[in-house]
Amino acid sequence: MTTKDWSRKSSDVPEGARRQWRADRALRPAMRSPGRPDPSRVVQRQFWRLIATGVTTVEASMAVGVSWPVGARWFRHAGGMPPICLAEPTGRYLTFEEREEIAILRAQDKGVREIARAIGRDPGTISRELRRNAATRGGKQEYRATVAQWKAQQAAKRPKTAKLVENPRLREYVQDRLAGNVRRPDGTIVPGPKPPPWKGLNKPHRQDRRWSTAWSPEQIAQRLKVEFPDDESMRISHEAIYQSLFIEGRGALKRELVTCLRTGRALRAPRERSRNKAQGHVTADVVLSERPAEAEDRAVPGHWEGDLITGTGRSAIGTLVERSSRSTLLVHLPRMEGWGEKPYVKNGPSLGGYGAVAMNAALTASMTELPEQLRKTLTWDRGKELSGHALFAMETGTKVFFADPHSPWQRPTNENTNGLLRQYFPKGTDLSRWSAEDLEAVAHTLNNRPRKTLGWKTPAEVFAEQLRSLQKPGVASTG
Repeated sequence: MTTKDWSRKSSDVPEGARRQWRADRALRPAMRSPGRPDPSRVVQRQFWRLIATGVTTVEASMAVGVSWPVGARWFRHAGGMPPICLAEPTGRYLTFEEREEIAILRAQDKGVREIARAIGRDPGTISRELRRNAATRGGKQEYRATVAQWKAQQAAKRPKTAKLVENPRLREYVQDRLAGNVRRPDGTIVPGPKPPPWKGLNKPHRQDRRWSTAWSPEQIAQRLKVEFPDDESMRISHEAIYQSLFIEGRGALKRELVTCLRTGRALRAPRERSRNKAQGHVTADVVLSERPAEAEDRAVPGHWEGDLITGTGRSAIGTLVERSSRSTLLVHLPRMEGWGEKPYVKNGPSLGGYGAVAMNAALTASMTELPEQLRKTLTWDRGKELSGHALFAMETGTKVFFADPHSPWQRPTNENTNGLLRQYFPKGTDLSRWSAEDLEAVAHTLNNRPRKTLGWKTPAEVFAEQLRSLQKPGVASTG
């Protein structure tokens, strides 16, 4: 459209309407349309409410009707923290549903007062809405609900300068306690290792991390009250520090300073999500406190402890240790057919060799080779690989119990044996290359090493004594 055409079109508009439009336009900054408007705040608010319940980003995205890459981008840019208030706005403001109704009625050539009566709003509210938030890209005002919602959200923004931005002294204090240098008692700086460059991800796995003062945000916030009791300007909440670290665009603290936090996370984990651990297979009747007392003192044989030692490429070896004799069994867990060939399927069968089905089959094969009297209980950690423990217990007669979370000392014999096994199967190596015969040879070697706790006997010797004690003497004939 040429300038001449535009001026002719504008001349058709009454002077009062043009004057009102210019007055409205002068009250707000220039807005540039980003193309397709983002989903409304109603959708975003619903998304963050679902995240707060502990569901995954993909599940929350699907529930609110946006693609999972969009939901993942919302989560990542906000650092895992809700960037908007989750409280419902008051009825003073038009909702997206009302704007959709206005757009439909406007397309039917309904007047302002008729629209106002239909949706129960004041005619002045409808008039301002049609004038301020109509789409103007085509050269004429045309009301669309999505564009109107986006314009209303942009106009409603009240960006507040972060406290750490406007107070350099406070920012310097926070940053020094969070990312300051490690010093010796005499004050000299200890540089520490040279870490890899930060790529926006969590702390690097099995690599050096930066040495820093590393006070937690809560420690910083509380210490400010101690060091500056009379200076109210030196106050900030630990939540505000977390927001400056995790949410993009705050501009106060650099995002890479998250590496100075103890966890080193680049995104904040919602509290309910961290509580929503996948341990539904551990019920009240299989916790460690329900294990028979005879298993605790090691006087009675037949009580086992088990776990996995893992390697690269999702390879693993199952380990079983008898608590009384310290005898070890190694469970071969070969990869299943299709490993490395079929694409990954979410919630599909585990092809790494230690899924619930494969683990049950391998453990059952190993335990059923023992006499029934020597397979009474099995204590495992909380891994999902033994989620089918009920079927395993039914097939073998071995009752399974699970240790408490993060409590490896409740399976001390197994943990000690796993440490010995790392001499043969180091971390970071492929464990799937070893055959069942190789594992049997290593187990034989361990079982024939003398142990101080056994009076320098070997586990094999003690286990043989247990087997002999289980053999019943023959009954003499009287014929």
